Parts: sequence; structure tokens; C-alpha cells
Amino acid sequence: MPHIPITMPQLGESIAEAIVVDIQVTPGDAVTADQEIMEVETNKAVMSVTTPCDGVIERITADTDVSYAVGATLGYLTVNDEDAGRFGLSQSESPSPAESEETKPPSEPAETEGVHFKVEDDQLSQPTSPAPHEEQAQPTVKPTIEGLPVPAKATGASYLSPRLKARMVELGLNKADLAGVAGSGSGGRVTVEDFENFVAELERSKMTPASPMRIAVADSMRRSWTRPLATVGSAVELDALLDHRRTAQQKPGPALYLIRALALALSENTAVAGRLVGSQIVHPKAVDIGFAVEVEDGVLVPVIRDVDRKPLAQLVPIYDRLVQQARNRRLPPEATGAGIATVTNFGTFGIVWATPIPLPEQNLVLGLGRGRKEPVWDETKNAFVPVTGAALTLSFDHRILDGGAAGRLLAHVAALLQKPDDL
Repeated sequence: MPHIPITMPQLGESIAEAIVVDIQVTPGDAVTADQEIMEVETNKAVMSVTTPCDGVIERITADTDVSYAVGATLGYLTVNDEDAGRFGLSQSESPSPAESEETKPPSEPAETEGVHFKVEDDQLSQPTSPAPHEEQAQPTVKPTIEGLPVPAKATGASYLSPRLKARMVELGLNKADLAGVAGSGSGGRVTVEDFENFVAELERSKMTPASPMRIAVADSMRRSWTRPLATVGSAVELDALLDHRRTAQQKPGPALYLIRALALALSENTAVAGRLVGSQIVHPKAVDIGFAVEVEDGVLVPVIRDVDRKPLAQLVPIYDRLVQQARNRRLPPEATGAGIATVTNFGTFGIVWATPIPLPEQNLVLGLGRGRKEPVWDETKNAFVPVTGAALTLSFDHRILDGGAAGRLLAHVAALLQKPDDL
């Protein structure tokens, strides 16, 4: 008779493993589909493990008071040929309980790409076949990067079968669209059945079409998030900048001061704005800086070319013209395309602190929060004085920059802002 494994299910999106606290069946017991046979405890609740179909308990491999990873084999169920076929097994190819772990194909490297832990099975590395009914090493949760906490979920939609990929292409969906789908397959994988249930639930929900702008922004952010991104921030005083703006014949916007200061800082070391391709850092050919402009249902990023070579006064009319053209969605070709970094003044929306995401082709995005009057101790006056300050943030590709280098770049930009006459 065919055998199928009883595995630790995905008990929730924040669950990577669970402790078996009670086993309610013994070998030889007849069970029905969805019958509760074990209780397991997570850091949130006590839950049940159920049988996938009717059958007879062949063997229980789990022990109480032992933690098992999602997808670990807890026992084996003897089933009929029809049920075995539903689970993709035939009698001739169904492994015995002792062989099933040995014949399981090794996980592809892509399954653990982008996660901080993976489910490992030490038996996969053993060169010899185990003896019949020999106990197999269970999968365990093992960090792939030492020193980092185990994240919420090991797998989910990390593996997509060819059949599921074809169905997604047919519906115009991508992997990111499955981020909220809880998988019922081995190790929490999203099965075709899970996907079809997800689609059916969508069809019962209220939906409105996303604009082309919204879709473009979503695709850009999805591609950006394939990299390890980080953000650092520091306080910056804005009084010198505001005083300069009040006396200037042309009135630069706060974002333009940042654009010019960032360009000067990057011109001294273009590597920090480079892109990592393979084992090489590709330096930018020019210091072209973009800036975010909110438009209907999205954001456009006009680019000013060679900002390091243009003084602030020369940049004002260019900046003002591009802002208006972006709002009208009439950007000229020379103002589109990749820059080396983006500046965003999210303080205009009342936001104090944020972690903006760099564009896919860029490494850096510099942000400015809302300015506020704050008391700051003045050593020369031996008293608190009112100072207009704001948060200055730098989001970056962590493969190119570490926190120290990012902090130094941010401090350099903040220092340049204190000398607006030199911009």
C-alpha cells in the first residue's frame, strides 16, 4: 500500500516551527480525513495537526516536547491508491517511510534567496541509503546569515511550480501578488489549489482597475525590493538654508538645496552611487540627480543632468520648469531616464521620518522630513535657542554601502547645507 508523509503544516504567516505537545494516535489506528492527530504549540497558540486523507497510521516519527520546522515529517499514513494519486504518488513510485527523506530532491538555492533562514535536512547530504525504518534526521530551521533573527516565514511563495507560473502568466500576475497567500503545500508552499482559491476570493471582492501610473510604480518598487536596502538618518539644521532662501533673488525649494548638496558630495566619490553588477562596481558617468514629484495616482522622477557643474542659481529655473512639466506629465526626453540618485522632500506631506526606496537602477535616495522649531543648547549663549530642524534620511543598497559610509555621506550633505552660499 502507498504511504504519504504527515508533515508539520504552515500554522500561520509568522510561524516557522512548532513544538509537539501531544500525540493522539498510535501506529495501526484508522483515521479519517482532517482528523486531529497531534497538538503542537507555537509562540502564539496551541494548534492541531490533521490528516490529509483517510488511512491507517503507519508510523509516528515525531516525539513530544521536540520542536519541528514547518514541512518536517511527523509520521506516515498508509492510504489507498486513489488518495495516493491525488497527492501525486503511485503505488509503484510511492517511497517507504524510511526512503521518503532520502529520495526527496535537494532544495534549489533560489528557495532560500532573500530569506534569513532555511529548512535543512541533513539526510540530503548522506551518500549512502539508510537501512529500512532507520530514523531520519528531521528538517530544522537554520539561519543562513549568522547573527540575524529568524524571520516570520521560511518559504510561502518562494517556489512556484511550472504549472502555477503558467497560470499566473495567463492572469497577468507576478510573484509579489502572492505575498499575502498562505500556502497549504509542503513547507508552506503555495499550491495551484491555494492560488485558485485566492483568485476566487478576489472575484468576490470589490475591485477597481489600477492606473498605468500605479502599475508602473508598483513594478518599479517590486524590482527595487530584490536588493538588500537599508536607511540611516540624522538631524539637520535648516536655519542657514531658510535664511539664504529668504534673501535669494530666485527662491530655491528645499529639495533643490538637497539636490545640489548631494551632487557635490557624490562628485567627490562616485563609487558610493555606483551599481554592483557581478563582482564589479559600475561608477556613474555623470552626476545626474532625480527628484520626486507627486502626480495623480503616482510619482514621477524628473532628472537634472550634471548637477555638480551647475550652481544653485542656475538650477532654480530648471527645477521649477521640470516640476510643472512633471505635474502635467509632459517631461522632455532629456529629463527622463536614469539618474544616479533621487531626492524626495516627504516633509511637504507632514511626514517627520520615512524610509523611501531607491529606484531599481539607482543606489541612493535622500529624504527630508518636516521642519520643526526645537530648543537646542547653545554653548556660547549658555542657553537654549530655537532652531528649525528636520530629519535627513539616506536609503541605500546595502551591497554598496555599509552604515558607516552611509552615515558619513549623510553628514557631508548636512554640512554642505550649512553653507548655502557655496552651493
